[in-house]
Amino acid sequence: MSEIKNYTINFGPQHPAAHGVLRLVLELDGEVIQRADPHIGLLHRATEKLAESKTWIQNLPYMDRLDYVSMMCNEHAYVLAIENLLGLEVPIRAKYIRVMFDELTRLLNHLLWLGSHSLDVGAMGVFLYAFREREDIFDMYEAVSGARMHAAYYRPGGVYRDLPDSMPQYQVNIKRNKKAIDELNKNREGSLLDFIESFTQRFPAYVDEYETLLTDNRIWKQRLVGIGVVSPERAMQLGFTGPMLRGCGIDWDLRKHQPYEIYSQLDFRIPLGKNGDSYDRYLVRMAEMRESNDIIKQCVKWLKQNPGEVIINNHKVVSPKREKMKSNMEELIHHFKLFTEGMHVPVGETYAAIEHPKGEFGIYAISDGANKPYRLKIRAPGFAHLAALDEMARGHMIADAVTIIGTQDIVFGEIDR
Repeated sequence: MSEIKNYTINFGPQHPAAHGVLRLVLELDGEVIQRADPHIGLLHRATEKLAESKTWIQNLPYMDRLDYVSMMCNEHAYVLAIENLLGLEVPIRAKYIRVMFDELTRLLNHLLWLGSHSLDVGAMGVFLYAFREREDIFDMYEAVSGARMHAAYYRPGGVYRDLPDSMPQYQVNIKRNKKAIDELNKNREGSLLDFIESFTQRFPAYVDEYETLLTDNRIWKQRLVGIGVVSPERAMQLGFTGPMLRGCGIDWDLRKHQPYEIYSQLDFRIPLGKNGDSYDRYLVRMAEMRESNDIIKQCVKWLKQNPGEVIINNHKVVSPKREKMKSNMEELIHHFKLFTEGMHVPVGETYAAIEHPKGEFGIYAISDGANKPYRLKIRAPGFAHLAALDEMARGHMIADAVTIIGTQDIVFGEIDR
């Protein structure tokens, strides 16, 4: 008799469908997964430990590099934690700008998830469609902060600067003639808010295009329906948050249930799934993109009608304006102290959480009164989701492991932090 036994293979750590540096040890019976053992830490950048040796403000750019697909959302949780400790009240215009960019970041995240997830499962075209829209959002990031990805735009007390009155425009060059350039600049004549407004008017038609390609696609449904099913009770026990939890039918969203900034004043719905499988999680995220688009529209309308300050005027926390700093000795001293020594945060501890595109992203910070955090703990949503991979993958085929990693929407910057 031939001896039949399970065998073990490595999935990764360098794998095109691993969404980061993931080593997955799969125990297989034929092609059926009996056990999946995720090995993490291969990208470890020690962000939490590094934070203890940098000032509060110097740590801000590290947040962009955690989940490097949802940059400004990571910053948001961090500045909320600092504001809790300092007891700061942020100007209302800054709150609207933050919420608008949070939702633009949600679109940025979900577009990459949609493109890479569909690519993993074998749908090639959607990836190119999704990146077409991501380019526009990157242009918004660049207009407001100067960087296309790692913005460092949110600051304790508000945002770095107000929204610009003009959008950068394309110039005629060897590769494109004037007609092609005019077409590219069509929505760029006005301010950044005008550009965002035109994007929100175009975006629902783009989501319709993705849905036409995927939602009723026979192969797409065969690959996603009934794959990685998690019951509502088990999802709560495993610590799921965000679309992973709402895909199981549980109505929990921090924007509605623990509102922060100005979410309580906005009108939007929370999409829910029914079956807790990969297809429901896909539908939830697609619906979330439409809701985010509506939130951005509401923010643009308010911001156009209400000018004002975008950052507080406390020079112990915020650097003075450059023209004042160059003409006033007091302001120069504030500037020098802030950028050499940093701000001193009162003794205390706090936990600040936001509804990140992937789930609940939290910052637990302890201050001992110094200019650096005594301890910084990051609650990354992807960590709990990856921990459930073994349970979600058992009994499925190897190809389904790729689908499950894609539906979890994990990024290793925040898991290995």
